[in-house]
Amino acid sequence: MIRVLVADDHPVVRSGLRQMFEACADIGIIGEARTSREAVELVQRRPCDVVILDLGLPDAGGMEALRAIHEFAPALPVLILSVHPEDELAIRMLRLGAAGYVTKGAESSVLVLAIRKVAGGGRFVSEAISEKVLQNVGRRTSGLPHEALSDREYQVLRLLAQGNTTSEVARQLALSVKTVSTYRSRLIEKLGARTTADLIRYAIEQKLTE
Repeated sequence: MIRVLVADDHPVVRSGLRQMFEACADIGIIGEARTSREAVELVQRRPCDVVILDLGLPDAGGMEALRAIHEFAPALPVLILSVHPEDELAIRMLRLGAAGYVTKGAESSVLVLAIRKVAGGGRFVSEAISEKVLQNVGRRTSGLPHEALSDREYQVLRLLAQGNTTSEVARQLALSVKTVSTYRSRLIEKLGARTTADLIRYAIEQKLTE
């Protein structure tokens, strides 16, 4: 039995996953988390074989949860389940150590296949994501300014571009407003922008908010 821990803040998603795995004799959910903190705490308390992690978790977010999980259990496969299909985000998560990346629009059979593959020590990306994701995991950048951003800078950029205020970004990432303002200033410098509106425009043009 592949023991799965699900970290997603949407009850409908967690319920759907439970129903999906009921038809699988070799997969079972042993725990559910609604926030990044709960996910890390569950990993520390309950042995599992795979973590299904949503990137849009409240509090610190899925990216920080991935880091924390790997600090505690470096060999534990973490499968990202995200609404975001863009290659850039998938590449970043794989570089951070995610074992796989599946979009929420994928067929249930794809997710089941992904779980079995990462549980067996492999890596997985869905067909919805281009093959270039795996090809580019080992490469740092291809020349676009945002590809040179740190993971935290990239997080702040996406959240600002999604319409969040500095205070809202700080709350979601468990940072101080001053720290987020510092990241915003770095983004303006690195992306050649002048204002937050310029940052938002850049992120939309590069499809970083989808």
